[in-house]
Amino acid sequence: MRFSNRDIARLLIPLVIEQLLLVLVGMADTVMVSTVGEAAVSGISLVDQISVLLIQVFSALATGGAVVVSQYIGRSDRQNASRAAKQLLWLAMLLAFLVMMFVLAFNLQMLRFIFGSVENDVMQSAQTYFWITAISYPFLGLYNGGAAVFRAMNNSRISLFVSLLMNIINIGGNAILIYVFNIGVAGAAISTLCARAAAGVIMVVMLLNKNNTVFLTKLHKPQFSKKMLGSILSVAVPTGLEGGMFQVGKLLTGRLVASFGTMSIAANAICGNIASFSNVPGAAIGLSMVTVIGQCIGAKDYKQAQYYTRKLMTIAYVGMGALNAVLLFTSPTLIAFFHVSTETAALCETIMIYSCICTAIAWVPSFVLPNMLRATGDAKYTMGVSMASMWLCRVVLAYVLGQYMNMGLLGVWVAMTLDWVFRDIFFIIRYFSGKWKNARVI
Repeated sequence: MRFSNRDIARLLIPLVIEQLLLVLVGMADTVMVSTVGEAAVSGISLVDQISVLLIQVFSALATGGAVVVSQYIGRSDRQNASRAAKQLLWLAMLLAFLVMMFVLAFNLQMLRFIFGSVENDVMQSAQTYFWITAISYPFLGLYNGGAAVFRAMNNSRISLFVSLLMNIINIGGNAILIYVFNIGVAGAAISTLCARAAAGVIMVVMLLNKNNTVFLTKLHKPQFSKKMLGSILSVAVPTGLEGGMFQVGKLLTGRLVASFGTMSIAANAICGNIASFSNVPGAAIGLSMVTVIGQCIGAKDYKQAQYYTRKLMTIAYVGMGALNAVLLFTSPTLIAFFHVSTETAALCETIMIYSCICTAIAWVPSFVLPNMLRATGDAKYTMGVSMASMWLCRVVLAYVLGQYMNMGLLGVWVAMTLDWVFRDIFFIIRYFSGKWKNARVI
């Protein structure tokens, strides 16, 4: 077998820890910034909604690069795997640089166009945070690309190490710049910039090591190949469009939730925070799926691709089932930490019971299985299904159930889970049809 149980464990465990870190540190970051004031938190929240869309581009590129590098490794073609890695990093950095320049020039116009008129202190905080963090985009592009390459080499420990270091710098910087120097939002932004800069540089330095399966040489010479760039973009473009539309859908449903009032807004935020923990095992296994299946496809070993798909899906179901069972019984205690009213807490508990059950049943085929299809090069199919499902279920049904059938916030969450079921059906049909075997990346 191409991957032993030990190999899979070595790939998965660091990824699970890394995903857990992302959730925990994100919450800690919010708590630290909240001491600056509501305007600061609101301003950063506005920027984050835009940043998620922009960063989705870098993540999509990383996925495309990971698929190509994994398939070359599976083919035992280290030279082309290294060439693909170098072109991925150059492409990520150049694209991120263009995005950075656009944001630096038009950040205020973007904020006003998307969010309209907000209070002056909120807009000022948002503009400051947006401008400074935009400078970090090229470094973030390098980090995402580098982490994807190391995962493709079945070495997720490096991305965990760099992620841990990045988060330490971010939290430490916040503590110094916010609490000691009292520079508020600018301090939070500078911490983020420094953390991403360190992560990007470290990733590149580590990829220069010739002892790696894939390594960089002559980094100052891009040496772009039209065919190889096409291979990367054949996965990256559909994945980016899919992710971008997904975030647009979240923004639209967010506006609907806002119309339900303060209690629904608070309950949605709390349930979203708790639910982010429930997805950690699945998110980690989804990342590992790209590496494992990509290498199998590169070796043209479709039987092993099917074997590892079943194995990783089973692990995902066990992990998600166990974690959501724990959250199902502990959610009242977790909700109590947020110190909300009795009515809001009751709404949160209802949503969490529904969410935990649905997540354990329907989340894995909806978000883990499509990564298997992307790893084969079948990214256009996953894009088509995901975009159709997002608009028909997540957005349209959210308004039908939430607004017109007076289900409120629960209706929005029901629509979200129906989106998962829709995706489940089409992704499972695609997998068993075997049409993914006809997809080509390299």
